[in-house]
Amino acid sequence: MEQGKIEEKPLIELIDLCKIYVTGDEEVRANDGINLKIMNGEFVAIIGKSGSGKSTTMNIIGALDVPTSGKYILGGIDVSQMKDDELASIRNKMIGFIFQQYHLLPKLNILENVELPLLYAGKGKAARKEAAMAALDQVGIKHKWHNFPNQLSGGQQQRVSIARALAGNPSLILADEPTGALDSKTSKEVLAFLKKLHDGGTTVVLITHDHSVALQANRIVRLYDGKIIFDGPTDEYIEFESKLDNNLYG
Repeated sequence: MEQGKIEEKPLIELIDLCKIYVTGDEEVRANDGINLKIMNGEFVAIIGKSGSGKSTTMNIIGALDVPTSGKYILGGIDVSQMKDDELASIRNKMIGFIFQQYHLLPKLNILENVELPLLYAGKGKAARKEAAMAALDQVGIKHKWHNFPNQLSGGQQQRVSIARALAGNPSLILADEPTGALDSKTSKEVLAFLKKLHDGGTTVVLITHDHSVALQANRIVRLYDGKIIFDGPTDEYIEFESKLDNNLYG
């Protein structure tokens, strides 16, 4: 794929998507009739305050959960009602996760942490090491492969989690509040790296509550009470945000 080029084919398609939770007599529609297409090669931020439905949307896009009704098509595959083992296979083959808290295993060195999803995918030892070292090189910390997580700074640990996400060559990078635990300087470095991945043709979906972080994406999807209230280019979102009622602003 050419740098930054978007193919006219959805990688992600949510169709009339609903996710309903029932607590006692109360029914909560965390996702309420969402329709969304994300094309191959896009860099999209999904933003919303607490309770907006963004975490539920992330869990469904990440094949961590299934909708109550509606469909989720990922790479042409309907994953809407897959069982747990099927969802795990889809996650392992198609999605690279970057989390706020890194989720690195403290008793494994950096190389072993990056190799872990490749081990689950059944890759041989030599292939795992080659792919993991290449991913660490891509994020600029190949020289620290033998270190353990507690020997690295927060920014370096986040780079390891990015390398782990990249090692399996996924179709989608799903970043959940990836700068939430970082200082402003390191946050900028991580966001710059996500942009670099997108420029190289990787599809990036960024989940955040932070408007300044969301503005780094090329397209923004704004959720409120389980519904999409904005979906468009970042420059148009800036104007939209400025007109939001104070009671709606998140």
